[in-house]
Amino acid sequence: MSVSSRPLNGLSRLDAEDRSPYQRLSQRMLDISGDRGVLKDVIREGAGELVTPDASVLVKYSGYLEHMDKPFDSNCFRKTPRLMKLGEDITLWGMELGLLSMRRGELARFLFKPTYAYGTLGCPPLIPPNTTVLFEIELLDFLDSAESDKFCALSAEQQSQFPLQKVLKVAATEREFGNYLFRQNRFYDAKVRYKRALLLLHRRTAAPEEQHLVETAKLLVFLNLSFTYLRLERPAVALRYGEQALIIDQKNAKALFRCGQACLLMTEYQKARDFLVRAQREQPFNHDINNELKKLASYYRDYMDKEREMCHRMFAPGDNGSTVGEN
Repeated sequence: MSVSSRPLNGLSRLDAEDRSPYQRLSQRMLDISGDRGVLKDVIREGAGELVTPDASVLVKYSGYLEHMDKPFDSNCFRKTPRLMKLGEDITLWGMELGLLSMRRGELARFLFKPTYAYGTLGCPPLIPPNTTVLFEIELLDFLDSAESDKFCALSAEQQSQFPLQKVLKVAATEREFGNYLFRQNRFYDAKVRYKRALLLLHRRTAAPEEQHLVETAKLLVFLNLSFTYLRLERPAVALRYGEQALIIDQKNAKALFRCGQACLLMTEYQKARDFLVRAQREQPFNHDINNELKKLASYYRDYMDKEREMCHRMFAPGDNGSTVGEN
C-alpha cells in the first residue's frame, strides 16, 4: 500500500525523505497501546458503543507489508465475512486492541509493531522477521456474546431478578446471532439461537404496560423460526410458528406469507391460497407474494390434471367393454 510522502509535523524535506513510508505515516497516528506498538488512523468514523471484550465481530480487513500494494492477507473477497470471537479467532494482539477501540461502521488504518503482530520470527515465507505491518479494518458489526451466554446460563428465577430491558437486550442478541447464522446457511444453528431467544421471552412475566414490548420481540422470533423451518424442509413446524406470529398480529403479511409457503409445501392448496390471498390483501404489490400465488396456481393446475387423469384411468372402459370394477 502506498503512503503519502509529504513532510509532517514540521519535519524538513530531508528528514522526511530519510524516513520510511510507515515511519512517516506513524507521525500522524494515534497511539492506542501506550507504547506506540499499535497506532491508529480513523478513515471513517463509526457510531454507537465501543466493541466489548469477548465480543464476536464481523469485520473486513486487509494486511499490507511496507512497499507492497497488494495485501498479504485479506478477507475482502468473501461475500459474507466470518463472525470472529475476540480472544479465540483473532490471533494478532494488535488487531484485538485495535478492534476494542472501534465502533460499528468505523473504517480505520492501523500500524502494528512486531510485538503486536508476527513477532521477532515473522511468519515465513510471507512475513519477514521483526516486521511492522499495516492493516485496514472495517467494523461491520459486533455482538456481545459473553453477556448473552452468562445470562442464558442463569436459572429462570435468577433471570427474573433483572429488569425487562436486560431480558429484551439478551433476546435481541440471540436473535442477531441467529440471523447471522441463517445468512451463512447454518439453519440448524440459527434455529438453536432463535429458540434460546424465545425461551427467554416466554419465561418473562411483564407488567401490563410493558407486555407489548415482549410481544413485539416474540413476533420477530416467531417469523425467524417459521422461515428457518421452511429452509429445514419442515413445513408443518414452520406453519405452527407462523400461526403463533398471527396470534400476535393477525394482519402481518410476512407471517401470512410464511404460512402460505408452508401449506403449499404440504400440498394443502386451499389453505395456502387463503393465507396468500390475505397476505396479498395487506401488501398488494409484494413481488414474492404475487409470485407464490402464481406458483400455487401452477401446482394446483398440475394437481387437478393428475386427478382427472387418475379418474379417467379408473373409469375408462376395459378391453372387453366393461368398466373397471364391474363383475
